[in-house]
Amino acid sequence: MPRAGLSPDVIVDEAARLVDEAGGERLTLSALAKRFGVAQPSLYKHVDGLDDLNRLLTVRVLRELGETMRRASTGKAGADAVSALATAYRTYARAHPGRYGYVLRAPAAGDEGWEDAAAEILSVFDDVFAGYRITGADAIDAARFIRSVLHGFVSLELGGGFGIPQSIDASFQRLVEASNRALQAW
Repeated sequence: MPRAGLSPDVIVDEAARLVDEAGGERLTLSALAKRFGVAQPSLYKHVDGLDDLNRLLTVRVLRELGETMRRASTGKAGADAVSALATAYRTYARAHPGRYGYVLRAPAAGDEGWEDAAAEILSVFDDVFAGYRITGADAIDAARFIRSVLHGFVSLELGGGFGIPQSIDASFQRLVEASNRALQAW
């Protein structure tokens, strides 16, 4: 009989908190079991091991980020949409530094939940790029460009890689402005 109160969603919620506090490399079923005050085998009634938990967490993170970017960019176009999307991406990564690493995983072939969550993020990019008349293969390249730019900045920021005493926010704003110009010239 499953322990009252435990479910896949509850376990993923706690896993998300754990990775934000300690990093993804610290996510183990043993660590989660301790947080719940249960024996590790109790978790197997809800998740099929650590790989399954990582998959569920990846899907959750992609959905969270997609929803965050969608809310921020809806109703905006051009530079305003790019700025809103970029700011939402950065804000999510800063608020959830452990979860952020799960954004980098490509969907496992045939995993519909994972593919749907990743597709939602691409859909947000497509909607933003529509304001620039960027579609099809060009939109894929543009998504890779924006994702790479944002990931590079966010990764350096989270890793403490910006040690020069100058406003990181001002640098981010310039990155967003440069991204807008690049998309205008796409």
